[in-house]
Amino acid sequence: MTEATFPAGSCDCHVHVIGPADAYPMVDDRHYTPGLASHDDLLAHLARNGLSRAVIIQPSVYGTDNRCTLDSVRRLGDAGRAVAVVDDRIDPGLKELHAAGVRGLRVNVESAGARDPQRIVDALVHWTGQVAPLGWHVQVYASLTALAAAIPLLPSLPAPIVLDHFAMVPAGTPLSALDVMTVLGLVRDGRAYIKLSAAYRIMPVEPLEGDATAVARLAAAFIEANAERVLWGSDWPHTNREPGKGPLEVSAYRKIAGLVDAAMAWMPDASVRQQVMVDNPARLYGF
Repeated sequence: MTEATFPAGSCDCHVHVIGPADAYPMVDDRHYTPGLASHDDLLAHLARNGLSRAVIIQPSVYGTDNRCTLDSVRRLGDAGRAVAVVDDRIDPGLKELHAAGVRGLRVNVESAGARDPQRIVDALVHWTGQVAPLGWHVQVYASLTALAAAIPLLPSLPAPIVLDHFAMVPAGTPLSALDVMTVLGLVRDGRAYIKLSAAYRIMPVEPLEGDATAVARLAAAFIEANAERVLWGSDWPHTNREPGKGPLEVSAYRKIAGLVDAAMAWMPDASVRQQVMVDNPARLYGF
């Protein structure tokens, strides 16, 4: 029996690159400090897992200084795209970011500990209006509770939105739960993409028996809802704040095995893998 692999042209839609501190200083008020995860390390990750393309997501530790992310995208050439983080004064620079490979902006309210649903709504309304002329999207990282509360308040948006990390639905949450149904409905209606990434972020610190099965069931529910709005990402290099470490102390990356095996469990059908790994990223990120 032939081992299943990703189809040609597969894209990892969620990676980060962390450069040398002297070249790319981190913000002082960061919540954790990652070690080096270089461009060459990224290339090794892609080769090791049979991936052809990558979308580099601006990590919170760099704030709105996108230089490390953009430098890596430049080196990837046509195989790379970026999702940037900007402030309200960036408007004149969006076209320059587009030329550098950016295809979306990230709104990260989870890492900042902000869970006000109105903040999510206001940010999505503002930024989708800014990026729509460029054909971009807005990616949002928020808790399930805040996200589900925001969805009924959302007007029709002029640009797509992407929900990070399974929309932060905790593993084992019943699919019939109101918050889960609300997020599933957003994906089903084509109003949002969902990113199947970082399953460890929705599991307990000490995973229980059955959690991996629960994650696979959640992935299947999103795919069944609307396979054309599903993306996959590894979350490499698997950032983490180690217990007992302060925000300015370097925390080791998580050791994650079986990325391909997990993805295959979520997407056992070859046509679904083609849709999620190749076709959807090509459409959203403009590969």
